[in-house]
Amino acid sequence: MSRHSRATPLWTKLRGRSFAELRVRARQWLAAWSERAGISAEVRVPPDETFARVLTAGWAASPSSLAAALLRDFRARTTPRFFAAFGQRTDVVATLRSRWPDLEGRVVAKAERARRGQFDFLGRSHLDFGDPVDWHRDPASGARPRDWHWSRIDHLNPKVAGDYKLIWELNRQQYFITLGKAYWYTGDERYAATFVEHLMDWMGANPPKSGMNWASSLEVAFRVISWIWGLYFFRTAPSLTPAVFLQALKFLYLHGRHIETYPSTYYSPNTHLTGEALSLLYLGTLFPEFRCARRWQRTGWAILVEQLEKHVRPDGSYFEQSTYYHRYTTDFCLHLSVLGQLNGLPVEAAIHERLQRLLDHLMYITQPDGRTPLVGDDDGGRLLSLDERAADDFRAALATGAVLFNRRDYRYVAGEAAEETVWLLGCAGLRVFDELQGEPPRATSRAFADGGYYVMRDGWAKDASSLLVDGGPHGALSGGHAHADALGFTLVTRGKAVLVDPGTYTYTSPVKRRDHFRSTAAHNTVTVADQSSSVPGGPFSWRHVAQSSLIAWTSGVQCDYFEAMQDGYARLTPPARHYRAVLFLKGAYWVVRDRIVTDGDHDIALHLHFAPDVALEILHPNRAVAKWGSDSTRDALQIAVFGREGVMKGGQGSVSKSYGELSSARTAVFIARGHGQRELVSFLVPQDGDYHALDIHERPAINARSFMAVDGGFEDVLLAGGGGAAASGDLSTDAGWAWVRRPRDGELPSEFVMLGGRWLSWRGRRLVQADAPVRYIAARVQGSELRVEGDAVRACDVDSLGAARVVLTRVSSVAAHTAALAAEVG
Repeated sequence: MSRHSRATPLWTKLRGRSFAELRVRARQWLAAWSERAGISAEVRVPPDETFARVLTAGWAASPSSLAAALLRDFRARTTPRFFAAFGQRTDVVATLRSRWPDLEGRVVAKAERARRGQFDFLGRSHLDFGDPVDWHRDPASGARPRDWHWSRIDHLNPKVAGDYKLIWELNRQQYFITLGKAYWYTGDERYAATFVEHLMDWMGANPPKSGMNWASSLEVAFRVISWIWGLYFFRTAPSLTPAVFLQALKFLYLHGRHIETYPSTYYSPNTHLTGEALSLLYLGTLFPEFRCARRWQRTGWAILVEQLEKHVRPDGSYFEQSTYYHRYTTDFCLHLSVLGQLNGLPVEAAIHERLQRLLDHLMYITQPDGRTPLVGDDDGGRLLSLDERAADDFRAALATGAVLFNRRDYRYVAGEAAEETVWLLGCAGLRVFDELQGEPPRATSRAFADGGYYVMRDGWAKDASSLLVDGGPHGALSGGHAHADALGFTLVTRGKAVLVDPGTYTYTSPVKRRDHFRSTAAHNTVTVADQSSSVPGGPFSWRHVAQSSLIAWTSGVQCDYFEAMQDGYARLTPPARHYRAVLFLKGAYWVVRDRIVTDGDHDIALHLHFAPDVALEILHPNRAVAKWGSDSTRDALQIAVFGREGVMKGGQGSVSKSYGELSSARTAVFIARGHGQRELVSFLVPQDGDYHALDIHERPAINARSFMAVDGGFEDVLLAGGGGAAASGDLSTDAGWAWVRRPRDGELPSEFVMLGGRWLSWRGRRLVQADAPVRYIAARVQGSELRVEGDAVRACDVDSLGAARVVLTRVSSVAAHTAALAAEVG
């Protein structure tokens, strides 16, 4: 998570601000000025006598024995309540050893490296921060920012701070959880001693308000939460002495005051603000000895309740168009839910409905391989690292959600239990998860219209196929975490992620690399005139933003259909608009239709980005095959693109599966030159291990584009209409789209799909006839039955398809049509 550059002129920042915002900013400016001038009391660690006055009345009475009394109370108290695991150490360790026997060795190895100042952060391994740890140095570049007041440090300038995120990732001190786990596993006091040594060293090297480790309230907030978890892990350790505990409490107080004074209310009112609020709630709930604890708790609660209603759309999508920041928000809500329930906060009424919205969305965008596409920005961080899952595996949240809400569908998609659930809910949480019988979600495909995410899938098994397409807004606020991915998609075929979102890689230098990963050309969509649909204006802003609008969405058992338009190229001369339709014929293949409406002669290019372990072979100017797996289990995706005067070329690109990590991967681009309106029709066809290409070719048509796909056992005909009656060969219709499959050994079609229009005919036989245009109808012969879904129609000719009777599986039209078809069924 990153803030915008401070280089923007003051008058530009203040233009259009409300009085409330100006008042808050003025108060923060005065607070920072008083710190720089040395006037503020918060630039110094308070002596014991002064600190006793910020505690509740009972503590102020005996400052001479303050440290010992505070630690004694912390170790003995049963309220407030921390997470359940911390009351059952022996059982938790036994459960972890039984369930994940290899975990202990990995945890201890990471803890040993942490003791030597070596860490794996943000896609980089074995980073050496020194021993003792240098809290201010970027080990990658060697940059070391000055220890000026935090407000004077331009941390976004790589000449000043190098990769500031590496410095901040270290200073979140989330590795305290790793040290704590190692301590619980082994009982080795060395891990407690390292925790204390690093804690004390950090406080000595980072005086209040000095240096870039105070520059972001969110980073301060994450450090607060890490310290609290560390203190609970080492609650009974001899190395945690009264003097150490008292000093830690003083700094926790200063951290809390800093967050309270400089919340991101108007600066980054996204996960910055909610993360800061969560830390205030942590502090205010778990350390009631502070006089301001109740205020911190109330403030954190109020911000979270207010902001989550803004951040979580009605459909459960996150408002910044980033799946990774969706994950942050879900984790915030999970911690809030568990901690709140333990300590009497009204989370059921205020939080749980939003949390389930978030989890529902997360469930549907989880791919059959268990990963989540990294749409939009990914900053590589976590609220806390409580398990060892891959950066794009978000299923731990679903596992915990399954226990909290008794959701069998969450349980099914989560698959295996998560270590994180044990830490948040204790051993009982794991038992509930194991006892809960998983059930696939009721729907397969799903529209998230508020966020513009549309999921097309053919099932919930691990070998299912799915496609996620983005037809929504560019992003909230300044769009800082959005990418220029309008109408882009990711594709999983038979459980394998093949076409991927290449990710983020970096927020910092070089700027060209940051802009590349945000560009349209870096996504599975179309560029016009070699331009991006949205144009960056800085690392976290945009000069031009594309707006997408949905035209149609239909989902059924037999097919899904999506169509939308985006206006990102309307700024060109002459202007252009991009229309994209995706037809998913379940059990068969995808057809993607891209239309560029323009009077100009702009080149258009279709970009495809493959997963790093997928090989690509260009077979023909308009055909390619992507392959993966071993020789004995090799699968493939056949790609055929039809566009006038176009040619497909392969290339080498990069995929970032997590922030800072880079892998080489293949790309393909189909470039079409010409004048005026252009259209590309792409077939994406999964193939089994015995790969043989589907014979796909375009054929003459009246008022439409027509394609035939032939395999050994069937012959498909597709008509993509241009409006009005259309015909090609045996198929004629007035539908926008029509698809018919005929067995090679039969005369009659075995199934068909129709989108829009009133009628559909095959060799003169009327298969569909309706009084009014239908949105969607599909039919399939199964044995003696003709199974029909979609809008009800006046006639579905049973004899013409060789069936004995009609079975209506779904009706979405008016009652009169329902009655008419019901009569035919009878």
